[in-house]
Amino acid sequence: MIMNEQQLKDLQKKLKYRFKNLALLKAALTHSSYANENKKRGAVSNERLEFLGDSVLGMIVAALIFNGKPNMTEGQMTRLRAELVCEKSLASLAVTLGLGDCILLGYGEEKSGGRNRSSILADAVEAILAAMYLEGGFKPVERFVFEYLGPRANLNEFENSDYKTSLQEIIQEKAGQTLSYHIIDEQGPDHMKSYTVEVRLNGGLIGRGVGKSKKEAEQEAARAALTEFSR
Repeated sequence: MIMNEQQLKDLQKKLKYRFKNLALLKAALTHSSYANENKKRGAVSNERLEFLGDSVLGMIVAALIFNGKPNMTEGQMTRLRAELVCEKSLASLAVTLGLGDCILLGYGEEKSGGRNRSSILADAVEAILAAMYLEGGFKPVERFVFEYLGPRANLNEFENSDYKTSLQEIIQEKAGQTLSYHIIDEQGPDHMKSYTVEVRLNGGLIGRGVGKSKKEAEQEAARAALTEFSR
C-alpha cells in the first residue's frame, strides 16, 4: 500500500503541523521492511529518525511532568515518564492519528499484520516527532505532546502505583518476557539487615537495588530498571 497525498494532508491536520518538506514526513513513515525492498529507489527507513525522536520525546515529557506535577517525587516522575513514553502508550496514540494506514511496509510485513503491530506504530510516532523537530524545532513537538500526552499525565493513578507494578506492566507489553528478582547479598544483624536485589529480564540484569527489607530492595531494583527504560 502506497500512501496518497490526501492521507498526508489528513495526518498533518491531526499533527497540527504542516511540513514544508514532505519528504521528511514520508521518511518518518517508511518502515525498514519497505526500505529494504526499495533500496534501488533510494528508500531509507525511519530507524534513525526513531532514535532521535525517542530522545526528543523523553525530554519534553520530562519537562511536562516536572512543570505539571510540582509535588511529585523523582521516583514518581520516573514512573510516569516511563508509562507515557512506553510502547503501549505510543501505539495507542498512533491509532488515534491513523498511522496504521500511512506507514510504508514491505510485502512480508504487510501480510503479517504489521499495520497493527504496536512496535511499528510506536516507532512511527517517535520518527514523526523527530521529523517535526528537525524542521520546526521543539515548539511544534511540545504542542503535540502537551495536547496528546498532557491529559494522561494528570491521572492520579500513576502517583499511587509502585515501581514493581509499573515495571511489570511495561514488560508485559511484549509476549515471552520473564521478569525475576534475586537476592544477591544480605548483610548485618537481624535487627539491621541490608538486602541487595537484582531484577532480571530474560536472565539479563536490568536493575539493582538496596533496602532494609527484601520488599524495599526489590522496589529499588525496579526503580533503577524504570530509570534506564525511560532514558
